[in-house]
Amino acid sequence: MYTKDGNSYFIVDSHMHYWDASPANWVPGAENYAKGWIECFHAYQGLGPPETHWTIEHFQKYSEDDLMKDVFEDGYVDVAVFQPTYLKEWYTEGFNTTERNGALSLKHPGKFVVNTRWDPRDGDAGLAELEANVEKWGSTGVKLYTAEWREGSRGWTLKDPEAYRYLDKCRELGIKNIHVHKGPTIWPLDKDAFDVSDIDHAATDFPELNFIVEHVGLPRIEDFCFMATQEPNVYAGLSVVVGGLMHARPKFFAKVMGELLFWVGEDKMTFGSDYGIWEPKWQVEGFVDWDYPSDEFSDYPRVTVDTKKKILGLNAAKLYGIEVPPELQISDGTPAAQDDAALVEAGAPG
Repeated sequence: MYTKDGNSYFIVDSHMHYWDASPANWVPGAENYAKGWIECFHAYQGLGPPETHWTIEHFQKYSEDDLMKDVFEDGYVDVAVFQPTYLKEWYTEGFNTTERNGALSLKHPGKFVVNTRWDPRDGDAGLAELEANVEKWGSTGVKLYTAEWREGSRGWTLKDPEAYRYLDKCRELGIKNIHVHKGPTIWPLDKDAFDVSDIDHAATDFPELNFIVEHVGLPRIEDFCFMATQEPNVYAGLSVVVGGLMHARPKFFAKVMGELLFWVGEDKMTFGSDYGIWEPKWQVEGFVDWDYPSDEFSDYPRVTVDTKKKILGLNAAKLYGIEVPPELQISDGTPAAQDDAALVEAGAPG
């Protein structure tokens, strides 16, 4: 929980990780890719305030104690959602797996939601693994990485018939929240695999599922917004948006936030720190203090305390059925409602 100026915020970090990218975990023969991947991540950390930067050695493999302190003790987070990314082509035990995340969650009951993942290229064996993970960890969400390399394949799309088998399986297993990485390219993955067009296709055909587009398709913000505004079950995951832009690119951050608020709406935006790329503390503090910097942004919807409460936690809590204390809820509106974006009201920022 975070409190500022008499207002308290229930914080759900809906996109965070517990990875091992240390050299000991690099696949022999793929060291160049494993090293390049984590160094690209580390470069993104440079977009945060200088005092929050880590050494590359610490970044490659932070400890359980680091995570618990950075996220919960210092970072104000009430509940965090693990989003796994396997990358077993480059990392022997995987980069950030369901098992690694789940083991940590067992040690800290009530702190974590353990999402799992799937890859349609795994076929029937992958469907069985998905079912086993749901049974073991109670997963109600998955993280999908359409750009991941596998045995010579350099990505896949949600339009694939095999992907539809997995989405059907999600529906059968009670998995409601489909988080899909669609954002900045990370070396050496291919840019076209991050395109958001397949979200449009799948969201229409699976209206019972929520598609949370992580990183909102950046830098394709217009493509994402114009697609998401017509799909009531598409949500904007703000990992990278806040951590990567709020400090380093404040004017562009205001534009991106304004577009999202106008087209997608405050009920369909979820905060994610993308830990350990960035720590949640400065992101939560900065976002609570944030408003548009000038009249240049006067044609975007206004940002209120309730707007920030929804984005920082209440929307994700609703998607995941996380109990929120009554005193931290809002009296107006329904978080995570699948309504159209609010109409813009005339007037200066305030």
